[in-house]
Amino acid sequence: MLVPCPHCGPRNSADMSYQGEASSRPDPSSTTPSQWRDYLYMEHNPAGWLKENWYCSSGCRRFFTVERHTVTSEFREPPLPGSKTALPLSKTTETGADTDQQGGES
Repeated sequence: MLVPCPHCGPRNSADMSYQGEASSRPDPSSTTPSQWRDYLYMEHNPAGWLKENWYCSSGCRRFFTVERHTVTSEFREPPLPGSKTALPLSKTTETGADTDQQGGES
């Protein structure tokens, strides 16, 4: 599986380290033990697009966030460094038609 590092470009997943879902950390001073446990150990794992944190361990050695489709393992192109929005990633189907990230032909 090729993971699109925003700094190095696409790299084999063996060069990366998966760091889990990208979610906001709750405030420890106002979070109950049950909520804290859920944050630490319960992942959502939805069928569809999910923001994930990755570490480029064999390349630039930087952390980054990328969206991955949990069913197809398809990635949306990560945001450029300093930007907050992801760019759509086009994909070529078996027939050679160019498709957008929702799977429709363009």
